Amino acid sequence: MIFDLHVHSRYSRRCGCMQPEEIVRTAIKKGLAGVAVTDHNTIAGGIRAKAFETGDFGVIVGSEIATDRGEVIGLFLSEEIAPGNFTDVVAAIRKQGGFVILPHPFDRLRSTALHPQPDDARQIDGVEGFNARCIFQADNRAAAEFGREHDLAVVAGSDAHFPGEIGRAGIRLDGEPEECLRSRDFQTFGSRASLLTHCRSKGLILCRRRKSF
Repeated sequence: MIFDLHVHSRYSRRCGCMQPEEIVRTAIKKGLAGVAVTDHNTIAGGIRAKAFETGDFGVIVGSEIATDRGEVIGLFLSEEIAPGNFTDVVAAIRKQGGFVILPHPFDRLRSTALHPQPDDARQIDGVEGFNARCIFQADNRAAAEFGREHDLAVVAGSDAHFPGEIGRAGIRLDGEPEECLRSRDFQTFGSRASLLTHCRSKGLILCRRRKSF
């Protein structure tokens, strides 16, 4: 089974455009067994997408949450978590029994990337060792190396904002996603997004900025 662990819907209001049902429909067409909807600072997209689950397709409710140090993904969430202090956000994810992942942690081009220190490994469950939108693959390699060095789950995700990106990266597993993530019983895969995809995202963000003025 294939799961893409990092997908954004229109509920990522600054940069997302896909309807939750479109995400599910597209992922099913591509042969995925599920996705994690990880909108910025909200679980609304994941909750909405979960309504379109089938017997053969699952949705993990998640969120990519801003902290004072950078972004953190929480998976298997049931309540909203507000942006805030890194330690507080991690504690809020854990309080819900969630799984804590650092997305694109060493991406040199993202101001939102959290560059972890060795002590941070005690507070998190995993790192995104492959993010399809990382332009410099050395940054993905640094993330994977950090994860292995500190005995963390090393996962992958497409960071999809458009339908064509869904399933570009993720994990292969043979069991319940949460159980497989916690036991590290999965394999990662991925291929890089095109530069055109980055241009489309920049255009969408600029367009929305203009409309807000």
